[in-house]
Amino acid sequence: MMTADEIATAVDPDELVGLLRAAVAIPSITPNERSFANWVVDRLNEGGWDWVESAAVESEDHDDSADHDRRNVLASTGQGEGKSLLLAGHLDTVHVDDWVQHWHGTDRADPYGAHMVDGEIWGRGVADQKAGICACIAAMRAIQRAGFRPQGRVSALFVCDEESGQPASGVSAGMRSAIRSGVVTDRMRPDFLIYTEPTTSAIYTAQMGFLIAEVVLRGRSAYFGRPELGVDALRAGHDLLSGLWAHSRQLESGASHELIGHPFLLVTKVQSGGNIAVPGTFELSLIRKILPREDMDSAAAAITTIAQRVGELHGVEVSVEFTAPRDHDVGGTPDEIDVEHPAAVSLGESIRVITGSEPRIEAAPYWSEKPFLAAIGVPGVYFAPGDISDCHTPFERLRVDELISATRVLTHFVARWCGVTELT
Repeated sequence: MMTADEIATAVDPDELVGLLRAAVAIPSITPNERSFANWVVDRLNEGGWDWVESAAVESEDHDDSADHDRRNVLASTGQGEGKSLLLAGHLDTVHVDDWVQHWHGTDRADPYGAHMVDGEIWGRGVADQKAGICACIAAMRAIQRAGFRPQGRVSALFVCDEESGQPASGVSAGMRSAIRSGVVTDRMRPDFLIYTEPTTSAIYTAQMGFLIAEVVLRGRSAYFGRPELGVDALRAGHDLLSGLWAHSRQLESGASHELIGHPFLLVTKVQSGGNIAVPGTFELSLIRKILPREDMDSAAAAITTIAQRVGELHGVEVSVEFTAPRDHDVGGTPDEIDVEHPAAVSLGESIRVITGSEPRIEAAPYWSEKPFLAAIGVPGVYFAPGDISDCHTPFERLRVDELISATRVLTHFVARWCGVTELT
């Protein structure tokens, strides 16, 4: 029987590059992922999987899934006699406005052109995260091409609505629907998860959590010549900023996480005034980085308490709203697994075999949807080619050699972790 090392060589680089360039060519800006979902279904049906489904996303009050006929893509293969694995990712991308503006009049003006430049593929979604999805497709094709199928169950879950920033989007409608349906626990039953957000081919065993808050202070506007008739919300806002920054300094002076670092709070926007008058309102936006083992509710309560104290001191009304609920009412929870988890160690060994380099164990400098799956008992990591620093920008690109290498690593890992059996 062929070894995992030999099976990994069955990845076809030309086919892989062609897959990714075709994927990038299909617009899939949240919430319009349907065309790309259909394309993924067609590619999965071409081989390597026992069943493939396009599942309608059940609408909730806070999303518009039904209006767009949004879809998740599900697939599974294997005999179910060994360790099981879930390959997951998201189908949607962020908008292309910045891309079109930046590259206007150049040979890279088309964000869906999948332009080849100096050994790199350029385009919206190439790393975030169509490369990860194409790597999953190509890995299973390679195993089949080598004459095998997984012995343990390998499943795929590609969801809509991971990205935020577009109206009525970014609430993880696809992942929520998949969890509610029970398909992961009842039909897939994975022992381990690889979520294919870009990691520069490192293994991310941990990720930060976050919350986003919108704070509004309402005083009373008054003509500048009679300021005593007003309640200055901007003055109150000064104290609010001071209190929030002091809170952040306190957080940063405390305990840190070995991979994630210190928690902190970042004020991202302020707005007040505009007339020749006492400012009647002050508005502020912030994001809070949260570490594993921190309590989400306590983090939110601390921000609310700071704002309320300012309100009492200055006699202004206070509103605090947490506007980005994901797997928690106030935001997205952090997550981590033991770096010595057997699957993480096995993935590291696959990196070592395929690349000849030591695996890098790092933490995600972003939040994505792995905590939804951790909450139902599926431990996992992020792993895929691509640099998140380039994503969401006009410079999103991916090195072809990294794409090929990471896909061979994934193929090797599937063959080792789940085992393989010869096709009959």
